[in-house]
Amino acid sequence: MITDAPTPAAPYGTPETPRVAVRGEARLEVDPEIARISIAVGARGADRRSALADLTRRNADVLALIKTYGDSVEKLETGAFSISPELTRHGRGERVRAYHGSVHLTAELSDFTALGELTTRLADLELTRVSGPWWSLRPDSPAHGEARRQAVREAVQRAREYAEALGARLAALVELADLGAENSLGYGMPAAPAGARGRAAYGSAEGADAAPALDLEPQRQTVYAQVNARFTMTPPDLTS
Repeated sequence: MITDAPTPAAPYGTPETPRVAVRGEARLEVDPEIARISIAVGARGADRRSALADLTRRNADVLALIKTYGDSVEKLETGAFSISPELTRHGRGERVRAYHGSVHLTAELSDFTALGELTTRLADLELTRVSGPWWSLRPDSPAHGEARRQAVREAVQRAREYAEALGARLAALVELADLGAENSLGYGMPAAPAGARGRAAYGSAEGADAAPALDLEPQRQTVYAQVNARFTMTPPDLTS
């Protein structure tokens, strides 16, 4: 007994069920939710042990200061650490003149009032360099979901307008794809270039009068969303 194999659906629709493919896009400007600063703590000593001891003390002071801000600091991480000799020429050879040490930390804050005060207090510490802030949204920020919803609504509206221009109406959704799933640029926040909106400050000598807190203006964040959508529609009226 011979049976007819099912006829696969035409990839581009048929005259009876034409398809329409559109792209929906959304772009939102929202306030940042977190700010990141980078702190570099330095030390210098005549020998390796004194440089290391000085660096350990300064690092402990910085950590203690940051932790006094409690829940305002959402994340505190230690990055690169180094102790290196400074060489100077001595006769035909070289000798160690001093040792330099450094340790790098990163802090993320959600309280931007505390951010300005903390940045100033850190920069007021001796041999301490502060860079930033870099503003951003949390990965699970509601702004991302809202952008996606707006992109989908725009795709539906755009497809409906195409169908109405042909005297037809949308019948069914065939496919909805985030551009990231198709190896294209997806939604999200573009990465800021290195040093964008950044500030750097070097610590002053210990014992100086406390500097006033920096007045930092948060940088608005741009959230993008893009989707591809394909619909079937009723046969168009091509007589008019």
